[in-house]
Amino acid sequence: MSAVIIDAKRIAEEIKAEVASEIKLLVSSGKPKPGLATVLVGDDPASHVYVKSKHKACELVGIESFSYELPASSTQQEVENLVKRLNDDPNVSGILVQMPLPEGLDKYRILSSVAITKDVDGFNPMNLGWLAQKDSKPKFIPCTPAGIMVLLEKTVPSLQGKNAVVLGRSEIVGMPVALLLVRANTTLTICHSKTRNISEIVRQADILVAAIGKPNYVKADWVKPGAVIIDVGINRIDDPTHPKGSRLVGDVSFDEVKEIAGAITPVPGGVGLMTIAMLMSNTLRAAKMSG
Repeated sequence: MSAVIIDAKRIAEEIKAEVASEIKLLVSSGKPKPGLATVLVGDDPASHVYVKSKHKACELVGIESFSYELPASSTQQEVENLVKRLNDDPNVSGILVQMPLPEGLDKYRILSSVAITKDVDGFNPMNLGWLAQKDSKPKFIPCTPAGIMVLLEKTVPSLQGKNAVVLGRSEIVGMPVALLLVRANTTLTICHSKTRNISEIVRQADILVAAIGKPNYVKADWVKPGAVIIDVGINRIDDPTHPKGSRLVGDVSFDEVKEIAGAITPVPGGVGLMTIAMLMSNTLRAAKMSG
């Protein structure tokens, strides 16, 4: 029997509708609209697309958005100075520094310069550090990992005691989602490029989060029957049958794995939608925190 296709689109729309409703109440009580500032350095085409989609989402839910674009030649000090100005701007509730940054810039210094109370992307090293501490609570959780956890909580009645495997150890997805899964009392394994017998480890997973950046990497014979699969990958592959000559696929061979898994997210139309929904939610939360 084919897997349940996790309806990330519906869940993301529900989150955004709730955010929009809360913003209306906020504004009707005399409070200013939440504001999101994006900082884009350089001319990476994918980054421009991502930032544009975030501003569109802001418009739909009632968040003011402010776009700042700097040339790839910008110095470390110029980027940090912009972030500091945004930290001091009362109209800006949240700040998002779009990754990747051009070579030569110290991303850790830049991310550290974002005020904790405006770190709606959750990438300030202090927020990530709090995530790793059992009894502490970060101000914000990174948007993609937060969205993954919402999908899992709506799909799996209880995560406690489940075997979870995360494919990938990036600071953006792999490591934060691993920490969240530990907090949810799963038994966790992280796999990466140096992992031995990776298919055997993946096959033990009740829950698999694939975020390794390799198209169609996970095959059907890697998957435990009934497993819940969250596919974070977004990879473009050549496809002569497609009108554009290429198409997007995930890190999981969707067509074959869906015949084995219990539930699976599609690509596109899956985790990416949740990332933006959680960014809207985090920005609203930042506005509430600022009073």
